[in-house]
Amino acid sequence: MRILLFLATNAAILVVISIVFNLLGLSSILDQQGVNLDLNALLVVSAIIGMTGSVISLAMSKWMAKRSMGVHAIERPSNSTEQWLLDTVHRLARQAGIGMPEVGIFDAPDPNAFATGMNRNNALVAVSTGLLRSMSADEVEAVVGHEISHVANGDMVTMALLQGVVNTFVYFFASIIGYVVDRVILKNERGLGIGYYVTQIIAQICLSILASMIVMWFSRWREFRADAGGARLAGRGKMIGALHALQRAHEPQDLPGEFAAFGISGGLGDGLKKLFMSHPPLEERIAALKHRR
Repeated sequence: MRILLFLATNAAILVVISIVFNLLGLSSILDQQGVNLDLNALLVVSAIIGMTGSVISLAMSKWMAKRSMGVHAIERPSNSTEQWLLDTVHRLARQAGIGMPEVGIFDAPDPNAFATGMNRNNALVAVSTGLLRSMSADEVEAVVGHEISHVANGDMVTMALLQGVVNTFVYFFASIIGYVVDRVILKNERGLGIGYYVTQIIAQICLSILASMIVMWFSRWREFRADAGGARLAGRGKMIGALHALQRAHEPQDLPGEFAAFGISGGLGDGLKKLFMSHPPLEERIAALKHRR
């Protein structure tokens, strides 16, 4: 349902933008400048290009996580720690009202964890060996609750579809900029010239940087909500203790690639760097939990 709603929202946005462009006469303005561009067709193409990669990435997320991070899925517990972890995930998943996720462990010295998967009833929750070694049972339980909350909230699907919508409009506006430079500035009248391709690539890079601020803002907001969910499932004291434990570990490094947004911790940042952080500073997360009623 979440996927259908987001696809419907994306389609509605495309329709509204198309209507606005027609009311403003943008197509006529471009035609007068020698830019013969079908904006409606470009919107559709941009949506296909923008959404396809995100949806495919989401569908392959569990497989990619296991391959890229060396996640060992626990099928039959080989020791008491693995049995405890399975039991804890099962209990918290039941409390959250979701299906039992697949549980895994990946080898990393830093304390971290993540959740991924396109279905809240068929997700993957993985924790690092560093997390199991450096945190108490209560703190690990809170971290697992945080990740279970991500799954219950559908954050993986939401993030992927938000990225798809952002990609759609990055490609759309980059293409318009490329056409204008190629036809108006460079006066190219034969198909698409090199000016279009070079400008479009540069515009995509610049617009993607700006658009990533939107995605990272949502990611940071989502972390506060997952912290609150972890506090409800495991207890506020345990969740605050887990965040303090991460502070003692000197802000562990982000997970690689797309999995950074789904980890329990994130790197430090200030000024402009903070706009590109996937996680809020730990002190802000702790303060939010302490002041939450």
